[in-house]
Amino acid sequence: MSTSYDFGREAEQKAVDFLVNQGYALLATNYRFGHAEVDIIAGIDAFVVAVEVKARTSNHFGAPHSFVNAKKKRLVVRAMDHYIIKNQLSLEVRFDIMSMLKIDGKWEIEHLKDAFYPF
Repeated sequence: MSTSYDFGREAEQKAVDFLVNQGYALLATNYRFGHAEVDIIAGIDAFVVAVEVKARTSNHFGAPHSFVNAKKKRLVVRAMDHYIIKNQLSLEVRFDIMSMLKIDGKWEIEHLKDAFYPF
């Protein structure tokens, strides 16, 4: 596998660990529907949460979460719509972003709750 692929997987695993430590129940990872994907789907309280993980090794060009564009948001919403219907869930859906920065081997994690809304 490529270095960037491995880096992405490491970031996603760190995000999962973070969420589980915060009391979230892991429901799915890398959930795909067509070309759409949700990195992490987790549950907490009365919410099912779609989490987009963005990781970088530098914030020189901006914070990792700033790279989640409108197209990506639409794809995440589409995949979550499918997940909710397929699993017949009637919970509130929330869209979060995990902004992950790895500098000198150390991870900085920022969890942005309600980072975006379906449009």
